[in-house]
Amino acid sequence: MFFPLRDSIPSDLRPFVNIFIIVACSVIFVFELMLGGRLQAFFQAAAFIPARLFYPHAVARIGLPAYGLVGNITTVFTSMFLHGGWLHIIGNMWFLYVFGDNVEDALGHGRYLLFYLGGGLVAALTQAILSPGSVVPTIGASGAIAAVLGAYMVWFPHAQVKTLVFLIIFVTVIDIPALLFLGYWFLIQFFQGTLSLGAAPGAGGIAWFAHIGGFTFGVVVGLIALRRESLRPNAFLSVWRHW
Repeated sequence: MFFPLRDSIPSDLRPFVNIFIIVACSVIFVFELMLGGRLQAFFQAAAFIPARLFYPHAVARIGLPAYGLVGNITTVFTSMFLHGGWLHIIGNMWFLYVFGDNVEDALGHGRYLLFYLGGGLVAALTQAILSPGSVVPTIGASGAIAAVLGAYMVWFPHAQVKTLVFLIIFVTVIDIPALLFLGYWFLIQFFQGTLSLGAAPGAGGIAWFAHIGGFTFGVVVGLIALRRESLRPNAFLSVWRHW
């Protein structure tokens, strides 16, 4: 098991958008804890449910609220701020804290917000296409965060990620190049996603293909931005200083 502690690249900009996302997700999670027995109904209303997009009439027949196209797209964005437990939100927010500030630094505040939301949209639709009949609420920021990781890997491949490593009873901290750390992370998502294709339709669990779709989106956007040299000047120089 590998867990990132921090990276080696400082940010020029204060990551206001990244901080806002972390705070917003945390506040909403506290709200979820206060709902008690109403939480499931809240998830059904605010989370993205693939079957609601592809089979709205069937979903209505089983008692779930059926939305139109606009309503379903809206739930894609609201679902990015929902989490299913302490480990879920802590893991997501910590990855965003470690890697998001540099991506925001490279894009600037406004473009980072659009990139983050776009990554979450692509991630959710990727998962939905692979399991269009699922009635399980899809929640969490991990798809959007996967997009952040993909862009980070392209722009800062030689950044050092100080990593906490657990190997059975062996625990240590080592520096791992971002290219290896995030490449390994993506391979785990890919293989787990492939294995999940044999699961029963609508089964719960981790939305592996949301991670894959988000990460791929981040890599593609990252490569396009490099080709067009459209990153912020200071951030762009720091990118190449670490190549």
